[in-house]
Amino acid sequence: MTSLAESEDGRLLNVNADSAAAELARALEPLKVVYLSEKGGLFDGNGGKISQINLDEEFDYIMSQPWCRYGTRLKIKEIKELLDTLPQSSSVAIIHPSDLLKELFTNSGAGTLIRRGDKIQKVSSLSGFQDLGKVKETLTGDYKDISTEATVDRFIEFLAANPFTAYYDDSMSCLAIVLPPSADRPMATLATLNITKSGWLGNVAENVFSAIKKDNPCLYWTVSGADENLTWFFEKSDGSFNCNSSVLFYYGCDFNSDALDSVYRDFVSHRHAIIGDSDLESRLRRAA
Repeated sequence: MTSLAESEDGRLLNVNADSAAAELARALEPLKVVYLSEKGGLFDGNGGKISQINLDEEFDYIMSQPWCRYGTRLKIKEIKELLDTLPQSSSVAIIHPSDLLKELFTNSGAGTLIRRGDKIQKVSSLSGFQDLGKVKETLTGDYKDISTEATVDRFIEFLAANPFTAYYDDSMSCLAIVLPPSADRPMATLATLNITKSGWLGNVAENVFSAIKKDNPCLYWTVSGADENLTWFFEKSDGSFNCNSSVLFYYGCDFNSDALDSVYRDFVSHRHAIIGDSDLESRLRRAA
């Protein structure tokens, strides 16, 4: 469609193509709006392409960044105004014209995907959850039998008696539980991180981990060496140790720090990445 308009006196007027596309999208309410751009997406201050933006969680932060200026700032602002008037499931993709088929017919997509997403919720008590049954279902994940349900119930009892902070999105496609430092744990512990496929694809995992990092300057966690998302955990850490087919990750502390030394000794002395009773993933694997 040519983006032209007609004035009251019959003159043809040129219309900004983005504005015309936005008005058309408001009328059609599509699942996805695709903008073709020679740049192939939006870029951050380091020149890296931004793969995904969840506006409900990241808009204020992105708009406060020094690199978000001129055309980038205007584009993000206009897209937010558009998505605010469309269904929650709608999204906007900014891609290079050569990536159109990849964007339409593959799951990986291309360029920058922008959606409203979900805000990250944070609670510090079991009573803060609106649906504890949904929490248990998320914690159980793919381990579904009587023994694993009992393991999750014991973990819930553990949380009832100990301080923690839970981070999750509205649909609970990502749920993380962090235990603060204590006499037994010199560093904050990521006790569990449950992420569904949509949580990975929708960038929710990134937003949850960013929220965790804001609250916890130092953190450690363990992951099975066979985890298919192991590369992502390496990217989030400052260092790691591999032992007994499990990997200990950490960030925010020096390699030779006393706190990390204590954590490392505990990690090596146990099998199956069991760190106390807080490591739910290890307990579920044992129960399974």
